[in-house]
Amino acid sequence: MKNPLFLRIWEGVVRLLEGTVVTIFGALVFAVLWGVVSRYLPGIRPSAWTEELAISLLVWLTLLGAALGFRSHAHLGVDYFVNKLEPSASKAAVVLGEVTVFGFAAFALVYGGWRLVTETLATGQITPVLQWPMGWLYAAAPISGIFICAFCIEHLLRPAAFSSPASELSLAD
Repeated sequence: MKNPLFLRIWEGVVRLLEGTVVTIFGALVFAVLWGVVSRYLPGIRPSAWTEELAISLLVWLTLLGAALGFRSHAHLGVDYFVNKLEPSASKAAVVLGEVTVFGFAAFALVYGGWRLVTETLATGQITPVLQWPMGWLYAAAPISGIFICAFCIEHLLRPAAFSSPASELSLAD
């Protein structure tokens, strides 16, 4: 079996995340554009909600987009030094990097973000204009942390994870 069911489901989840990020980006563009139009065109009452919605969308876009960027190795890295190491040391450096990212994402984003969400929801804080619970804004942190942890595991399980991230992005592909 070349493409197990789990991998097809996982790819579907990743495509759903990509679609979500694209949708959030589109909504962000619309909110900012409507904010500008409603402020400067005569006869249209300025919309107070556009700035708050844009901030919320930008938070979600940034964190979920960062997770997708991490999956495709689109983030900053120090590949030069890792590529200069012997193959076994290079593999160890890649594993150490992934384990470090996993640890940070699990502790800071998932655990810390979850605590922030639950405590904020418990206090009943709401956004000033839209009157949305603030915890839903903060939920982007643990959700993106879960994806980053999952992408770390994916990187470690793929044989290509032990080649240099720079070589995976070559134009020959």
